[in-house]
Amino acid sequence: MALLEVDELRMQFFGRHGRVHAVDGVSFSLDAGRTLAIVGESGCGKSATALSIMRLLPSRQAAIVGGSIRFRDRALTTLGRGELDNLRGRELAMIFQDPMTSLNPTMTIGNQIVETLRRHVGLTRAAASQRAVELLEEVEIPDARRRLGDYPHNYSGGMRQRVMIAIAVACQPKLLIADEPTTALDVTVQASVLDLLRDLQEEHGMALLLITHDMGVVAEMADDVVVMYAGQVVEHAPVLELFDHPEHPYTEALLGALPKLEQNVTRQRLAAIPGRPPSLLEPPATCRFAPRCAYASTDDCCAASMPELREIRPGHLVRSAHPRSERPALVRVPT
Repeated sequence: MALLEVDELRMQFFGRHGRVHAVDGVSFSLDAGRTLAIVGESGCGKSATALSIMRLLPSRQAAIVGGSIRFRDRALTTLGRGELDNLRGRELAMIFQDPMTSLNPTMTIGNQIVETLRRHVGLTRAAASQRAVELLEEVEIPDARRRLGDYPHNYSGGMRQRVMIAIAVACQPKLLIADEPTTALDVTVQASVLDLLRDLQEEHGMALLLITHDMGVVAEMADDVVVMYAGQVVEHAPVLELFDHPEHPYTEALLGALPKLEQNVTRQRLAAIPGRPPSLLEPPATCRFAPRCAYASTDDCCAASMPELREIRPGHLVRSAHPRSERPALVRVPT
């Protein structure tokens, strides 16, 4: 049985203009020790999916309106506040995109780690303080014992992200969700943070749900990939299969927009995806990518109905009436 199972998840935000269908029928599963990446452009529903799993949605502005989320065969959508508080931090943990706004600026780093350990593991303050030192050393913070007394503003961006990772893995969770963990970091720091996440995952046997828009991070970290567009899953495949044989026109376009060595040499322009995603206040009942797709036409099934998410090869799902492997060879666009 999978560690995490998300089935037909639907989540909406409530605003003065109406309901935003941010997550619309998303399904996937994640096994223990595996890494699943969710990718897509801004606003596609990646972070909303993660917040739904953690049940961290603002109650007056958002709600899960359909589907199910099961973690270790427990229905997260039906758990009460106390059960959720016991589960989050202990078995489920999340690293947020901006550590400066996630860490408490009025508490020392040491107290923030100690608080987590005392709440979820029940350690004494002395034992929790010693464990906090070990955790900072584990995430490679130099002079860890002295730096327990520092505040978040005393740390660099990369070090704050490492502190967030230390807090997240303090209780050895079964599932770690990382929401754009390297977005605000420079390239060299990004690499070290990703290496750290990989090492900690192997050491603790965690499952990792990685939210990102960076296909390079996906190629380096993921076992499987979910591609989202306008609140829906449009492709789901093992990582090597996705990069070698992308099926959905949107996935092809994403990979085609990546810089290539020969482009740098010849100074060719990067490919761009024309148009913009549809409004999720009133999402279309037909294919949501059709207005931006090179293969869609007004007289085919794209304009008549919503394509189903179907298995085109073992383990490879796609939501498209024009998957790459079913197009005539002459119109196939290489990536």
